[in-house]
Amino acid sequence: MNCNTPTDICFSFAGFQARGGLTDIHRDGWGIAFFEGRGVRLFLDPQASSASPVAELVRSYPIHSLNVIAHIRKATQGVVTLENTHPFQRELWGRYWVFAHNGNLKGFAPELRGDFRPVGQTDSEFAFCHLMETLRARFPEGEPPLPVLFEAVREIATGIGRHGEFNFLLSNGAFLFAHCASRLAYIVRKAPFASAHLKDQDITVDFSELTTAGDRVAVVATTPLTDNESWITIAPGTLMLFVDGEPVDAGPAGTVAFTGSGPASCG
Repeated sequence: MNCNTPTDICFSFAGFQARGGLTDIHRDGWGIAFFEGRGVRLFLDPQASSASPVAELVRSYPIHSLNVIAHIRKATQGVVTLENTHPFQRELWGRYWVFAHNGNLKGFAPELRGDFRPVGQTDSEFAFCHLMETLRARFPEGEPPLPVLFEAVREIATGIGRHGEFNFLLSNGAFLFAHCASRLAYIVRKAPFASAHLKDQDITVDFSELTTAGDRVAVVATTPLTDNESWITIAPGTLMLFVDGEPVDAGPAGTVAFTGSGPASCG
């Protein structure tokens, strides 16, 4: 989730949680990261999210954030254990970066020479460390302008993606990258707000009762979380950037701006 005002994700998480072993086969752990200022609240559990007491805590705890990344794992590489549970977190240029991957990278084993080393055994964490190490080596003086960073992430992702399926979400708390290799979809909720019904749980929320006219929230998921809203399918091979609750053009001529206001509840 990426939004222009701190927002809770309780509604979407209710449907997302069910996919971890109840309505889907992804039962090998789950995690969620909430950015708060320059800090991150990170919850991880190697249990299936549908049976996790930690997931129940998160579902009932309305943490407000501008950027949230959640992941439900189906293990392809690495045992089912806490250190292999997404999302993964690292520091780069004085900010926390959070990453979650869906897919399987075969034979991906570039040499890591810097400060970023995987703790677990997954191809996902290896890819994240390689991405962070490559960015730090390319921009040793600090974070580059966003259009330059966007092109660098896209180039590195293309290289990693040659080894297999590389759908991922990446954020430093200021914006959200979403890379689609095979399956991703998104929706932008903004005024006039309407009701939404979850696909995986019989829950409906009328966002018009919980929001203000200026609120805007983008939700990205492997497959749509609701069945009465128009989600947009992201084309394979696409890197998207979300800022303030909407996709933005981060190409050479693109511009971005950052704003914010009070808490909302339309995630």
